[in-house]
Amino acid sequence: MIFKPYYYFDSGCAAYLFGCGGLGVCAVVDPHDHDIDAYLAFAASKGMRITHVIDTHVHADHRSGGPALAAAAGARYCLHASAEVALSFEPLADGQEIALGNTRIEVLHTPGHTPESVSLVVTDLRRGPEPWFVLTGDTLFVGAVGRPDLPGRARENAATLYDSIHDKLLTLPDALEVYPGHFAGSACGAGMSGKPSSTIAFEKRNNPLLSRSRAEFIDALADVPEKPAEMAQILGANRGHAAPLGGAS
Repeated sequence: MIFKPYYYFDSGCAAYLFGCGGLGVCAVVDPHDHDIDAYLAFAASKGMRITHVIDTHVHADHRSGGPALAAAAGARYCLHASAEVALSFEPLADGQEIALGNTRIEVLHTPGHTPESVSLVVTDLRRGPEPWFVLTGDTLFVGAVGRPDLPGRARENAATLYDSIHDKLLTLPDALEVYPGHFAGSACGAGMSGKPSSTIAFEKRNNPLLSRSRAEFIDALADVPEKPAEMAQILGANRGHAAPLGGAS
């Protein structure tokens, strides 16, 4: 497998490109609008074709490059089926498998940060039958979890987030590597580590929110950062309801 993370240290965001080098197919997850040429160039340099572009959710803190990258690459633009957008996309379902040659992606619907949030469990069949890593989007971070208040109904969403984390993510193998959508510097959660990756086992032992009861977890998430600047405009652009704003984010 070829795996390349993109870390945006000014905003605490991450994007990922990965896939099967042997068969020359790959996916890009949570791309940014200002780096489309970089994803295309890297894929081409490895002799790979981008076939899937996946947003783990509709982003509120930065403008997605998903639709534009998919159009440029001739790829499928994918979101969970529940996403409320005025854009053409391929709907993803819980438990669905996406085949990229010897690389396989299992879709887990993990709502809570947003209703349409997904996590992606990735396996490299040339390495073995067990999954290698999970891209957790804004559901689980290193040392923190996603904020539940952006869509409103914060306490209800916090309860849903607790269930997604405990019923889906923490049941994955302990050795599984965790690559979230953000690290320290992002406004999409509080208390995030500056280290951009972890493992399920490490988060079970050290993430302070994961040892709390459901009620304690919900209460703890009442204390969240300020909402991202220009959130309404960014959401509008990412949902296809408004023209993209100028400049990078």
